[in-house]
Amino acid sequence: MNNRILILTLTILLNGADHAAGQLHISSSSPIDPLPPHIKIVTTFGERCDWSHDGRKLIFLERTFGDVFEVEIETGKLRPLTHHFFHEGFVRALYLANGDILLSGSRTFDVNDPWKSRMPEQAELWVLKSDLSGPPTPLGVFCKEGPTCSRKQMKIAWTVDDIYMAEIIYKDGIPMLESVDTLVRPSDLPGAVRNWNLETQNFRPPYDKELIFNAHFPAVEYEAEVMGIDLETRKIVNYSLRPDRYDEPEGIFPDGKSILVESTRHHPKRGERTTWDYIDLYKLELDGSGHMERVTWFNEGLKFRATNPVVSDDGGYMAFQYSLVGETTGIGHGIIIWDFRKAEKQRKSMIRKGIKIDYSNNYEASNE
Repeated sequence: MNNRILILTLTILLNGADHAAGQLHISSSSPIDPLPPHIKIVTTFGERCDWSHDGRKLIFLERTFGDVFEVEIETGKLRPLTHHFFHEGFVRALYLANGDILLSGSRTFDVNDPWKSRMPEQAELWVLKSDLSGPPTPLGVFCKEGPTCSRKQMKIAWTVDDIYMAEIIYKDGIPMLESVDTLVRPSDLPGAVRNWNLETQNFRPPYDKELIFNAHFPAVEYEAEVMGIDLETRKIVNYSLRPDRYDEPEGIFPDGKSILVESTRHHPKRGERTTWDYIDLYKLELDGSGHMERVTWFNEGLKFRATNPVVSDDGGYMAFQYSLVGETTGIGHGIIIWDFRKAEKQRKSMIRKGIKIDYSNNYEASNE
């Protein structure tokens, strides 16, 4: 199937989006039409993906409160992971270090009040075995937004109001939590403000000695900072250093030196307000300098957003999704892969040839 057919299929799916599910109808062309050489569409539906450890597959949600699928990147072959048992839908799916899958989802679902199934009062953590030999096992804890898994250890972290960490162990083949520890409370953050909202994001590779998390300050419209806590000393560091922007950490690079961030740095506050709607993907250095480099330009025109990026274990690729400005957080219209090496090679070649780089179309060549 060629790229034009894929894009047409994607546009048809987008135009049929369900308002009740928090999605909007598209009224203009896709931000990935035409496709630059370093961008590949993997699926024409789905959201919130995660890389397999060998980089050959991605796990993702069909939709919020939907089923979980795995896609083989080379062939596009889809494998449903949650069709063999009854459930009320999931909001997160992540690979554990041993290949099993950490799920977050509610036992109940109310069509008249769907979003409460995403709240920490109802969204539980479960472990689904990779052989799909049965339904997932509940871990007995609840989670606000996304949990995080170590890529090398059977260690996870999650948030309710505070951030917690624990080991997953197996007794007689049954997964359960051990050594549950409270890592961060909102009152632990530096400064006089004591009402930050927290969310876990990544254990920092290569040694997993630090947890990167998001701190959102609701009293200031859409301010968010990239934070880290040393798991030994419990020292907390602010890496983004921009109280006038929304900076939410997402996928981390395997060397631990930088992280992808959803940021509004290209869209300054207007008066006293800004919004996370106007985000694009940036690369933030985790050296304390606050230095950021913009990666995607999907938000040009303030209609689309590139969101929820994750980085492959070899650091060569990111997988992400895009959504429309105004849609509910997490909504995605398919899984896209960005080849960092190919993008950089193309950029350098265009510079050498004197070809203008049109960043608004993500490095699309222009002879103007």
